[in-house]
Amino acid sequence: MAINNEQTGETSVAVPTIYLLRHGETVWNCVGRFQGQQDSPLTARGIEQADQVARLLRDALCTDDQPFRMQISPLGRVRQTAERIQAEVRLPCVADNRLVEVTTGSWDGMTRFEIDNQFPGRLDGSDAFDWYFRAPDGESFDEVCRRAMSWIADVQHPTIAISHGLFGRILRGVHLGLSKREMLELPVPQDGFYRLHDGRCDPFTG
Repeated sequence: MAINNEQTGETSVAVPTIYLLRHGETVWNCVGRFQGQQDSPLTARGIEQADQVARLLRDALCTDDQPFRMQISPLGRVRQTAERIQAEVRLPCVADNRLVEVTTGSWDGMTRFEIDNQFPGRLDGSDAFDWYFRAPDGESFDEVCRRAMSWIADVQHPTIAISHGLFGRILRGVHLGLSKREMLELPVPQDGFYRLHDGRCDPFTG
């Protein structure tokens, strides 16, 4: 089945099954601080979420007997999550820099309140979904889409991928051929994951 990307007009062949996970809740998630490519550790709740997702994934794989591999973002919060996943799903993992979170450049590690104070006017007219791409030195939406498409194009085996909230939205959106707005409005749970296969994106939650 071919997958058409509405943003670029490109069509690609279907890829193997991907289970796409997000890291558990972090300290900065709790205070509304956008981490980007900076980092903060999982909270106690984030560890519980990672353990729950590990059990869900283990059960899903019991009915999916394909030979899976695991790839992860190199950031600490994902590595911490991956350790919890590996307690239930005993696969080695390989870090891939393309799975890293979207960076907002000098805005990484800041709240929207701090950005609005230090960069007056840059967030004017933005909303909760599109402000990420207003940073003067961050990644552009098109750059992130190309990164997502590059990673998807290289998936040759059934894969468990552990990534991030915003980048996970864009990965799913590229897979489904969604518009920019549709991608950015996708939900990003930390207590479940998605199965990407044949142009579909099926949620798994506890």
